[in-house]
Amino acid sequence: MKLFNFICDATREVIKGGPLYYSWMAFLLLVMIFAANSYGYQLEHGLLVTNMRDQVSWGLYIANFTFMVGVAAAAVLLVIPAYIYDFQAIKEIVILGELMAFTAIIMCLAFIMVDLGRPDRFWHILPGLGILNLPFSMLSWDFIVLNGYLVLNMLIPFYLLYTGYIGQEPNKKWIMPFIILSIPWAISIHTVTAFLYNPLPGRPFWNTAILAPRFLASAFCSGPAIIVLVFQIIRRFSNIKIQDAALFKLAEMMAYAMFFNLFLLVAELFKEYYSATVHLAPMQYLMQGLHGHNALVPWIWTAITLNVSAFVIFLLLRNIRNLKLLNIGCVMIIIGVWIEKGMGLIVPGFVPDTLGEIYEYLPSSTEVMVSLGILALGAFIYTTLAKVAIAIDTGRLRRQ
Repeated sequence: MKLFNFICDATREVIKGGPLYYSWMAFLLLVMIFAANSYGYQLEHGLLVTNMRDQVSWGLYIANFTFMVGVAAAAVLLVIPAYIYDFQAIKEIVILGELMAFTAIIMCLAFIMVDLGRPDRFWHILPGLGILNLPFSMLSWDFIVLNGYLVLNMLIPFYLLYTGYIGQEPNKKWIMPFIILSIPWAISIHTVTAFLYNPLPGRPFWNTAILAPRFLASAFCSGPAIIVLVFQIIRRFSNIKIQDAALFKLAEMMAYAMFFNLFLLVAELFKEYYSATVHLAPMQYLMQGLHGHNALVPWIWTAITLNVSAFVIFLLLRNIRNLKLLNIGCVMIIIGVWIEKGMGLIVPGFVPDTLGEIYEYLPSSTEVMVSLGILALGAFIYTTLAKVAIAIDTGRLRRQ
């Protein structure tokens, strides 16, 4: 009965709000409707309506998937200081970060679905129905770790919110093992994602031992940057207390991660250019163009400029506690890492292809619209979950 009341009260909390709340949700629904129309067009005509081809078979969808896995993994930067070191400023808002990880995994799975030419065959990978081909298929391992992390980030916040709703203290002996488990699991989701690209000898751009560390370093930059911006929006439009100390603690951890990310990038550039083997071609295509093809050169240099500038800003934040400067740095990091892990990672892995052909890929309008729809879906889910979490945290939603 308590659980039923919780679900009913949470539903009532979601469907009520002011004009700004209804306008925001209506806008997200409108974007999703347009995206659904574009996806229907893609299903009818096939992946030919995208700009992906045999030469470049992964594009914007997989780029966004890779980026969102990093956003989901970054929740560990809230979990560790909150539960392990009992940092109170972050402990008060850690549930909002875990809900963001849950939402990011939902978007990851959606990006995989729209990238499939035949989504009706997705059942082949489902346990019991299909064949996972464990332990040899890295895609199967990715399926397991992503869905396992999804369950953890659904179970933990739900339990904590439910106990807050009924006015009880959480049973730490029951919930702490799941919280501790979520820490290495967060690391595993981005590591296994890197391993999807890593072991392919025919794709030398990805065939590097530092790909997984680079994934984690960039994730611990972009994920907290999104969290910092979202938390400020939540603080602005609700009465929940989010301390500046929590935001600047995240900024401090982002500075360390960005230094490590830039260091690994320099190490990779040195290895490729100093050895100057035939495997240098994808890196040349990305950084300087190859045989007159240079579509990605402006992208990657924009990303590098933004990442270096953001790193300098976050160094300054150690002495200058300025929220506007923090927000500028966060926006720079989000854009820079998205380019670096998206267009700057996926596409060069295919260019030139195994036969030496150069096909320059840029997303089609269909891909852009479908991707925006998935992002709108994520924002819609997170808004509803955060609204319930805020109502419980502030005491507005309690079992009568």
